[in-house]
Amino acid sequence: MPQLDGASPLKAGARNALRTHDLAPGATAPAVADALHGLLAGPTGLGTSAARLFRTDLTLSTQSTDARATEAKAADGRSEGAAVRVPPLYCPDAERDDPALGEEVNNRLVEWAEEIGIFQGRLERLRSHNFGRLFMLAHPDTDDPERILTAARCGLAEWAVDDHWVDEGEDTTPELIGSRLAMAHAVVDPVRLPARYLAEFENLVRKEPVLRAFRSCLDHLAGIASPTQVARLRHELAVMFVGYNQEAEWRSSGRTPAVWEYMLHRYENAFYPCMVLIDPVGGYELPAAEFADARVRRTYLYAGTANVLLNDLYSMSKEDPTDTNLPNLIAAEDNCSLQEAVDRAACIHDELMHTVEAECAVLSAAGSPELRRYLAGLWGWMGGSKEWHATSPRYHGTSSQ
Repeated sequence: MPQLDGASPLKAGARNALRTHDLAPGATAPAVADALHGLLAGPTGLGTSAARLFRTDLTLSTQSTDARATEAKAADGRSEGAAVRVPPLYCPDAERDDPALGEEVNNRLVEWAEEIGIFQGRLERLRSHNFGRLFMLAHPDTDDPERILTAARCGLAEWAVDDHWVDEGEDTTPELIGSRLAMAHAVVDPVRLPARYLAEFENLVRKEPVLRAFRSCLDHLAGIASPTQVARLRHELAVMFVGYNQEAEWRSSGRTPAVWEYMLHRYENAFYPCMVLIDPVGGYELPAAEFADARVRRTYLYAGTANVLLNDLYSMSKEDPTDTNLPNLIAAEDNCSLQEAVDRAACIHDELMHTVEAECAVLSAAGSPELRRYLAGLWGWMGGSKEWHATSPRYHGTSSQ
């Protein structure tokens, strides 16, 4: 996990404790919790964000001057037309940036998309979004392009649901999303139909590129992952589909959700289906008992939620002002300006990140070497995702979503 500078909310003792390779494997969770007590220079955990609302020093020491300038420029680009500025977010920086590796993964990902049939007529725009770079940044513990490409295919299939069935495509009627997701789940968790009906289902799969994308990406994943790891992704995709259905209800009814309901939605429709592939891409497996442990699950789902709230902030520039995102909902519910809402949404993101950071320290000290590696990979994923969001033409520049 990243070291934090002197201006961060963590003092020197906690900085050392949070470095996973320095943690004593035999330490107990209570012992580590005691060690951390008093080292946090300010309250952490859910419900304490107001105490940090006006902090502006939540940047990590690994962020170079050039990186800060790049992020500031991206923030300026986001604010055009919206007259808002996204404040610095508490998040690690990318652990590595290998442009050549990212370009190789991106080119192969676009080739796969063309072969499958997703994003037809939009392939050059897809190339410009540079999803290959996202997954190169997010998986710093491997330089194997095939392993990174495996994760990128899964991620692009997930994005295709949104970009084909929700925002673009021939028909994005929200009333269709439920039946479409049912078909997607039948591919993700392969359905068993009587032979006389199976042909009709397969005919649908052949006609629908999004369904073909899910089948193909899971087939590729099975080449590097255990059956248990593949099953984990299947489960997280099913949860994501629940979130998509919830959003479709808002659209079809014209109902605006409360902030608490939207936060629940983002807990389900988050980045974790991508992040769940951290261990198979890295070439190891998090033991099942630790993966399923309620404390571990709470922590990695918080991480996925925090990262998707980061997406909410970075994607505002490309969305319609009436779109459902956290800042818009806060502005409406709290009757405040959009800038105030953006600041409050950023504070919620930071609150989640502080909670994840502290809990990762405890879990890493008490867990297996695989858990320590997995939690370090979680931080690596979030840092890589932040860097991509700050620079991708998907959210900045002339191309639209």
